[in-house]
Amino acid sequence: MGAAAATVAAARSSALFLALLCWASAPAPVLAAYKLVDTFSGSTFFNNFDFFTGADPTHGTVQYLSQSAAQSAGIITAGNPTIIAADTTHVQSAGRSSVRITSKKSYNTGLFAFDLNHMPAGCGTWPAVWMLGPNWPNSGEIDIVEGVNVNSNNQVTLHTSAGCSIDTSAQHQSGSTLTTSCVSPGTDNSGCGVQGNSGNSYGSGFNSAGGGVYAMEWYNGSPGAIKVWFFPRGSVPSDLTSNNPNPGNWGTPMAHFPLGSQCAPSHFANLQIVLDLTFCGDWAGKVYGPGCTGGSGDAACQYLVINYPQNFKEAYWSINSIKTFSKRSQPQKRKTHRSKRMRN
Repeated sequence: MGAAAATVAAARSSALFLALLCWASAPAPVLAAYKLVDTFSGSTFFNNFDFFTGADPTHGTVQYLSQSAAQSAGIITAGNPTIIAADTTHVQSAGRSSVRITSKKSYNTGLFAFDLNHMPAGCGTWPAVWMLGPNWPNSGEIDIVEGVNVNSNNQVTLHTSAGCSIDTSAQHQSGSTLTTSCVSPGTDNSGCGVQGNSGNSYGSGFNSAGGGVYAMEWYNGSPGAIKVWFFPRGSVPSDLTSNNPNPGNWGTPMAHFPLGSQCAPSHFANLQIVLDLTFCGDWAGKVYGPGCTGGSGDAACQYLVINYPQNFKEAYWSINSIKTFSKRSQPQKRKTHRSKRMRN
């Protein structure tokens, strides 16, 4: 081999060696923390839910309709978006017609995203997006979106059996902790709650801003946690919109409930997604008055709900999608090997 050819061969060998060395020492590609499992949206939205038609456990002035009855009444429409509303036409002495739906599937940990354009708002209303386990409160409850009447700030709440309280020293959140004992039934079934500090996180403020996305992460471990973020329209993380979410990149959540020594992860199991709209009752009726007409208390709330259907034209959900994600298995780290000649 001539000198020139030998030089070229040596250069090629060196380049190949360096390329292999770089490949071996490069970190494994970073995968999203979660993978998409379910998408509830469009014309098949209601296929994923059962309709609750029993008496309201929170004693609201409401009639929960079956799917067929709600369709006949014109208060639900599956599509893009899906609409779930209250009756706005009739005086209804038995309570205002509305809907409460529960997911057919149940979940044990995961990430849950609720893309909403509009939520029910106004005097007498009590809407919620939440997750509920069997044999309440023994399998737990997570209230993700909830408020009453003319509230402007969302409230996130946990309800559990005995032995669960918030470790406030471990909380990292933008919201304000309201109560620390999660035990229900307690003195007033209030559970442990965190109030958001954003005036566009609930009610008419949320609606006028075009809505947004609520995301709830629930994971067990050392430590575990339940966290809730709110992203206004136009501020939703790109990894969430692309279905490759990494909550670790999202910054401080609205609410953070550590799971550990003060509240074991076993308090939450087999939770189903619930979305509903009730009126008055144990919370909205109890605090009814400020900012609303007709007096104060549950009786005044009931009178409004029964007799003034036109007041509930803003009492509807507009839902783009509900998505669920499961934790992605992390890839094993690639072993690296250095050449003996490179160690010296």
